[in-house]
Amino acid sequence: MSASSTATSSSTGKYGRAFWERLWRGSGNNFVIFAIVAYVIYGAQPQVGASGDALGAFYASHRTRILISAVFSGLAVLNLMWFAAALRTTLADAGQDGWGAAATAASAVVGGLFLLLIAMSAALAYSIAGSGNQTLTAGLNDLAWACLVLTSFPRAMLIMSGSFGLWRAGLISNRLFGAGVTVVVLGVLGGTTWVSGGFWAPDGVYSRFVWPILGLVWVLVCHRVLARSPATRAGW
Repeated sequence: MSASSTATSSSTGKYGRAFWERLWRGSGNNFVIFAIVAYVIYGAQPQVGASGDALGAFYASHRTRILISAVFSGLAVLNLMWFAAALRTTLADAGQDGWGAAATAASAVVGGLFLLLIAMSAALAYSIAGSGNQTLTAGLNDLAWACLVLTSFPRAMLIMSGSFGLWRAGLISNRLFGAGVTVVVLGVLGGTTWVSGGFWAPDGVYSRFVWPILGLVWVLVCHRVLARSPATRAGW
C-alpha cells in the first residue's frame, strides 16, 4: 500500500478525519449536558460565611453526591477543552489564528480554575470537612466562591475570542456578534460580584445562575455554528 493511499484511508475510514471532526465538534453539547448533570447532583453549596456546623452537615450528608458530581464535572471540563480545540481549528482554517490562540489560552485557564474548584469540593467532602477543622473547612468554602468569581474573566475571554473570531471569519451575523459582545460585557461584570450579600454577591443569583446560564447558551449557539462550518483542511 502506497503512502498516499494510507493517508487517504486514515482520513476517510471509520475512525478517520470525519469521525474525529464530528466527535470534537459535538463536544460543546456534551459540555453543557455534563455541566448540568454535575450541578444537579452536587446540590446547593453553602454560602459565604456559612457556620461550621452547616458546612460539616452539608459535606458529610452529600459526600457521595459530591464525589459523583466531581466525575461529571471532570468530564464537563474535558469536553470544554475539546470544544475549544474545535473552535480553534475552525478559526485557524478561516485565517483567524490569533483569535483561535486566544480561545485556546482562555479555555486552558478556565479548565484549570474549574479543576481547582472541583478538587477543593471533593477534598472537603472526602476528608477535610470530617476532620473537625471548621476553620479550614470554612476558609476553603469561601475560597471556592472567590475562585468562581475570578473565573469570570477567562470565561469572558473565551466568549470574546470565539465571538470576534467567528464574526471576522464571516461565520456569524452582525446580530449574533452583537449578542456575543453583550455576553462578554456581562461576563466581565461577573468578576465584580463582591458585594457582601444579595444579588451581586459571590454566592448571589448573578454569579450562581445568570452568568453561568449565559455562558452555557453561548456554547450551544457556538456549537451550532461549528456544526455547519466543517473544516476544509485536516485538523485532526
